[in-house]
Amino acid sequence: MQTLDPASRGQAARTRARDEEDLRLAARVCRRDLKAFEALYRSYQPRLARFLMNITRRPQLVEEVLDDTMMVLWDRPDSFSGRSKLSTWLFTIAWRKAMKALRKQDEPIEDFLTEARVSADRSPEQVAGDHRVHDTLIGALASLSPEQRAVVDLTYFHEIGYREIAQIMNCPVDTVKTRMFHARRYLRRELAGEFEDWV
Repeated sequence: MQTLDPASRGQAARTRARDEEDLRLAARVCRRDLKAFEALYRSYQPRLARFLMNITRRPQLVEEVLDDTMMVLWDRPDSFSGRSKLSTWLFTIAWRKAMKALRKQDEPIEDFLTEARVSADRSPEQVAGDHRVHDTLIGALASLSPEQRAVVDLTYFHEIGYREIAQIMNCPVDTVKTRMFHARRYLRRELAGEFEDWV
């Protein structure tokens, strides 16, 4: 049996606690508790916004799709059965609504680079390095298909496993693995060995 190091155990415990709190808040939303809904909105807004930006590459769609996603929680909270984590359910809705919104768009997907969030106490050299890494990765990710970007984003930025990603994207686990394989192969080629540990 594999034992986790203290940092991994701590992360796992924090994830479990967050999932349990999500379920408690979702139960309160079912009773039309606006404060519980607002707490979930604040918790998921940055995570969903990042996910949707990486998928759609269209800033004008992000807020609309995010709000539509969260309104499903408020308008139809009983449609969350509890068979999956609340995060899986919300990312599934966001994915489907993003794909629907993209299909309605006629213009080509723009290459939008989001601004890196950098702590104020980092040195100028670290900030410059962070910007270089961020811009290089975002530029390479922009060339992937929305499906491949979703797999990479959910895996690396949200630490969601392949089985949950398959639920979110409504596809077999093997399809998720294939998309990741092709995405990583493309990124390795595009990044020319700069960030081999990452991909």
